[in-house]
Amino acid sequence: MRLLKISLLFILTLSLTSCFEDGDDNLISASEINDFVWKGMNAVYLYKDEVPDLANDRFNSNEDYADYLNSFSDPQDLFNSVIFQPETVDRFSRLLTNYIEFEQLLAGTSKSNGLEFNFYLEPGSTTEVFGIIRLVINNSVSDDLGLQRGQIFNAVNGTQLTTDNLSSLLNQDTYTLNFGTYNDNGTAELEDDTITSTTNSQALTKATFTENPVHQVDIIEVDGENVGYLVYNGFNRNFDNQLNDAFGQLQASNVQHLVLDLRYNPGGSVLTASYLGSMVTGQFTGDVYSKLVYNSGLQELNNDFNFVSSFDGNAINSLNLNKVYVLTTSRSASASELVINSLSAYIDVVQIGDFTTGKTQASITIYDSPDLSSSEINPNHTYAMQPLVANSINVNDVAVPGTGLVPDITLLESPRNFGTLGDINEPLLAAALSEIQGLGRLSQQNRVIKSIKTSINIDPIEEGMYIDADDFILNRLNFN
Repeated sequence: MRLLKISLLFILTLSLTSCFEDGDDNLISASEINDFVWKGMNAVYLYKDEVPDLANDRFNSNEDYADYLNSFSDPQDLFNSVIFQPETVDRFSRLLTNYIEFEQLLAGTSKSNGLEFNFYLEPGSTTEVFGIIRLVINNSVSDDLGLQRGQIFNAVNGTQLTTDNLSSLLNQDTYTLNFGTYNDNGTAELEDDTITSTTNSQALTKATFTENPVHQVDIIEVDGENVGYLVYNGFNRNFDNQLNDAFGQLQASNVQHLVLDLRYNPGGSVLTASYLGSMVTGQFTGDVYSKLVYNSGLQELNNDFNFVSSFDGNAINSLNLNKVYVLTTSRSASASELVINSLSAYIDVVQIGDFTTGKTQASITIYDSPDLSSSEINPNHTYAMQPLVANSINVNDVAVPGTGLVPDITLLESPRNFGTLGDINEPLLAAALSEIQGLGRLSQQNRVIKSIKTSINIDPIEEGMYIDADDFILNRLNFN
């Protein structure tokens, strides 16, 4: 693959045009960043062949290329212009204004109060909103304050939540939740449900925090057998040992069944996903777990991830299971979907909950450097990109559909049925236990209110599946 050669004179010309401030208030050239955006996307973008402006022969001269770059005053506009079908196919590539903050997020560190929410329209309203705490992260500010999953709130700082003010109120570093109660008024109908305000409230201030994605490990005895229950919220390489330790606990308890709760897991490292598959099984070491397929110009980078028996010198704690029960919601994405898709080619995977997000592609962070790696990064700005670079498929060459993975047992979370994670009566876990006991498949008993999508709980790594630098060797690319 060849990239357009740009002369030193041309680079100097770029530095004199269209200047503005980046996130660190440094005066930089839009065209300098645009040059990085185009070259990076031309080099690695999965859908390069579908975007005419990314073709290797797109420009006839350096001047033609310069005119093209200078036609975009904002790098985001250029980036958006080369994304392939952003509404349906590529919903996930990102231009990052500050790669330092992004790297901290990848490591699990962010400014947070430790809460994740679902939001719903109040019954009978098209604008008023109420929220429910869906997750309290361990050892966070909110955990220390005793907040609980399932708590309802309909106001922040005394202001009623609406579709218009929701994001602005809850994206503040400090705010107060005003709690309420959800009343079904003793009927199965949703139309007469009400939200009643209370005098209870809680002030919250976000703090820098690193989340351990291994959220909960329980052993549940069912009919004389041990069922392992694991809530896992992100495929983070920094916590691979903690994940392996969790499986060591399950292994030591001689679990015969596993319920893997990925309902709030938006994805993460492909390599960690392969470790998890190896922990669930153990009998397929050396076999292909999943594959990554790159664009037509990078076919030499296509690679397999195999089931393994160890990582970083540590023996993997494997359960040798032939069946696993996976809990999902529409928040389950990317590497979570990879696990379901890859394991299903080898063992029986019973998916319980909602359709998953539908993201089969993997991405990598590329930087403005000679080989797009994190070495010798251009010091003039903090832009980077997280483009989709490969499709993930299982051993049978099957990808996750864009519409998501279809559950075997459909059960949607709703304000009427939020239960405590790990409680045998929590609806999704109860459905898994019923399946294990052979009592028949549970079905949705009540109509449910569908949650509304918001920018709350969304950060740049949401719904991500990432290739680690060691797995995508940027210096193998030919930039001559």
